[in-house]
Amino acid sequence: MISFDTNILVYAAVEGKDERHRRAVALVDRAVRSRDCIQTLQSLAEFYNATTRRAGVAPDRAAEIVAGWQRVVPVEAANLTDLDHAMRAVLDYRLSFWDALLWATVRRIGVTLLISEDFQDGRVIEGVRIANPFNPANAAVIDAALRY
Repeated sequence: MISFDTNILVYAAVEGKDERHRRAVALVDRAVRSRDCIQTLQSLAEFYNATTRRAGVAPDRAAEIVAGWQRVVPVEAANLTDLDHAMRAVLDYRLSFWDALLWATVRRIGVTLLISEDFQDGRVIEGVRIANPFNPANAAVIDAALRY
């Protein structure tokens, strides 16, 4: 299973002519078609906030995008156990709190590959590997996770 951090969702949704937009669109499309993707409520909420506050996306358009993702991929919210694991991860792995909560949630739901530009690329934390999709060295790992 894979999941996307907020930044990749933003790159995919906000129109652009750069390589990051094209790569993010292709990855999200492949993930949806592979049916090996699950999203966190946290990433979708952060997406809505980031796109409406910083990227100039109208709130109704951002809500449509979130609703579209909800229709095609499962969405899982953090729970109290995730909070406990996140607080531990802040200490043990030196993650920021919100990154730790995202990690704890995806770990619990069985995600083995978290696609993110912001996390520590290549790091594996208790079975969850972080891969920056804009690093060409990660292409094989991502391709293997996205069997479609």
